[in-house]
This record gives sequence, structure tokens and C-alpha cells, in this order.
Amino acid sequence: MRDTFVRTLVECAKEDKNIELITGDLGFGVLKPFWEQCPDQFTNAGIAEQNMTGVAAGMALTGKNVFTYSIGNFPTLRCIEQIRNDCAYHNANVKVVCIGGGFVYGSLGMSHQATEDLAMLRALPDVVVLAPADLVEAEECTKALAKYQGTAYLRLGRGGEKRIHEKIENFQIGKAIKVCEGEKVAIFSTGAIFEEVTAAKEVLNEKGVNPMIYTFPTVKPIDKETIEKVAQEVDLIVTCEEHNVIGGFGSAVAEVMAEMKQKQATLLRIGLNDEYSIRVGNQKYLRGQYGIDAPAIVERIMERLG
Repeated sequence: MRDTFVRTLVECAKEDKNIELITGDLGFGVLKPFWEQCPDQFTNAGIAEQNMTGVAAGMALTGKNVFTYSIGNFPTLRCIEQIRNDCAYHNANVKVVCIGGGFVYGSLGMSHQATEDLAMLRALPDVVVLAPADLVEAEECTKALAKYQGTAYLRLGRGGEKRIHEKIENFQIGKAIKVCEGEKVAIFSTGAIFEEVTAAKEVLNEKGVNPMIYTFPTVKPIDKETIEKVAQEVDLIVTCEEHNVIGGFGSAVAEVMAEMKQKQATLLRIGLNDEYSIRVGNQKYLRGQYGIDAPAIVERIMERLG
């Protein structure tokens, strides 16, 4: 995803000289194409992410469209006050980009595991929150943010994510994307956890369960229309996220369903069970340890279906 993001941003920056990219002194191997092709639109702020965000806000208020770039919690939780006060409050054109959402940097421990970021950024007024599931969604999200006026958050994986879509027609911020039809069960997911959903679907099919599947590249504003429609069609909606179940994607879906006057579906949220990871290991290992990999998704769904 990060290579796709950089490639797409280079294309956008060549067309729009107001686009700026600021890094917190990392990602140079990945960002090299940008600084080579758009050297006057690139800044290294050093290992000073809060200052990086303040600089981005200042540049945005002079007419620039600024993307800040760092890993895990560093451009988000470390900078939450600057994002809130300097960027979002002024509706500044600052796009916060996190590489390595969830357990991508799991081997570096809890400080590098971005598992509360969606909730934190979703709670800020007027901040758009995007979490693409594959390379095509990542490209479309980047293009959309290059034109979007305001503060936004883009949560990316790291690399090696599988391609889901051949192409996306008429991508829009705030709209979910249907991956396949199904019956009785619908699985909603956001971000790179979709690869676990794909594997879970194959096992569920063998067990006679044929879930409808949607990806939600936009966590905020949530696609209320799709949620309400599906909640009238199926018996169970399952949300999957590589994030705490409190305040994140599943909570956004729950908020919509809670305000529906009538619905057929009940809700099952799959994510971290309101805890920090005390284990260290790669992303796949930690997904298994905390019950958000494909076998765990299958088990939770079959248990709910009885």
C-alpha cells in the first residue's frame, strides 16, 4: 500500500504544485520517487512529529495541501492535540498518513501498534477517516484526498496486501464497496484485515454459510445508507477491524444500527477486546493471538449462528 500511495501522490503532486509531503525522518527508501520528482514539494521535519503537524497546519493555512507521513502511532496519537487544535479546528488541508495500522509493526511492541487510532481520529469533528483494504482502494483514497478540502486521516498497511478489486467505478469518500453477494450474514471490514475476511469466507462457504461482504474504505463519514439497507436484509452483521472494538469501525456501525427504528440483523463486532497487546511478534502471529485472524472470525460467526 505504501508504494501505491507514494506513486499516486507523485502523480497528483505533478498536477497540483500546492501538494506538499512532510516526513518525520523516515520512509526514505519508499519516498525516494517523490523527492526525486517533486523536490520542491518535500520536507523532512525530523523526528519531531508534533512539530511536523504544526508546520503542516501553517503551510495549509497559506494555501498548501499537505500530507504528513510517519509510522504507527507517531503521526496520530503522538500528535492528537496538534491535529485537533492546529488542523481540524481550522479545517486546514492536512492529510495525516499512517503507515502500519494495526499490528504491522507488532514486533516492535505496543508503542508501535496502532490499535486506537481510528477511534481517536473519528472522534474529532470534521475529520475524514479512511482505511483502504487493498492497493486499488489505497490509490483511490489518495486521489480523493488530493482533492479533498479539509483535515483527513489515511490509515495504510505496509506492503504485500492482496489486490481485491480490478478497478473501482465512481469511488466516493463515505461509500462502502460491495465485494460479493450473500445471504443471512454480512461481513463488513475496514483496512488490510480484509485478507483474513477473504480466508474466512472460504471456510464459511464449506460450512454452508454464504456471507455478503462489503469493504468500508471510509470509516468516517460512515456509509449509513448501506448499513441500514443490509441490516434489513440479513440476520447477522459482522464487523472486522485490526483495532480496539471500542470506538472504532464496529462502533461506527453500531451507532447507525442503534438508531434504526426497525432492523432484522443483530451485530457481532470482531477486533481487539479493549486491551493492549502484551505479546510481541509479526502481524499474522498477533492477529491469531488476539482473535482477529480467519479461524477466529469463522469460529465467532459459527458460534453466533448456533
